[in-house]
Amino acid sequence: MEASITVSILDLIINLDQHIAELIRQFGVGIYIIIFAVIFSETGLVVTPFLPGDSLIFILGAFAASGDIDLVTMGMVLCLAGVLGNLVNYRIGYYIGPKIFQAERMRFIKMEYLIRTQEFYEKHGGKAVVIARFMPIFRTFVPFVAGIAKMNGRRFFIYNLVGSCSWVLVFLLGGYLFGNIPIVEKNFTLVVFGVILVSLLPGLVAGLIEKNKKIDAKSD
Repeated sequence: MEASITVSILDLIINLDQHIAELIRQFGVGIYIIIFAVIFSETGLVVTPFLPGDSLIFILGAFAASGDIDLVTMGMVLCLAGVLGNLVNYRIGYYIGPKIFQAERMRFIKMEYLIRTQEFYEKHGGKAVVIARFMPIFRTFVPFVAGIAKMNGRRFFIYNLVGSCSWVLVFLLGGYLFGNIPIVEKNFTLVVFGVILVSLLPGLVAGLIEKNKKIDAKSD
């Protein structure tokens, strides 16, 4: 079962442009509702951090450049989905988060992710809400942890708005400006993996820095 899910997710990532093209043909303007649901779920439901985010938005920018979807409308839908998803996630963490941390094991949530996210949040404070938007996995758990930490609601909303809209603008405009360049079109799968890799880099670098600090501390 887990293997089939992994294969499905991998197929979704590799052929994301084909899936989006098919959805646009089938649902027309309904694509905006579908995309809203995907982006909202990626950050709003805690248990779905595996959904495509950066690569999906980049590809949507390319489709907008081709005239298949409206750039402004899609940008507004994406920003709204990101902001509302984070708000829901924050509220979930606010009300039930402490119970999850008290549990020894959760079926759908890796405790390791929560602990690492908590450390990330404690280090960066409110800025973590903005920074994490550009980091897969972390962007799903930071609003949750911010809720657990009882971060001021108004302060969270401001950071959330800035982070969500910045994230959308970077990847949507990136796809709009560069997605239809011939060399990019011919190597779209590689580009998608490149976008994913770039998204993962901040987390990998932060992890390596933290690991080196621990090694240095032990050697002292």
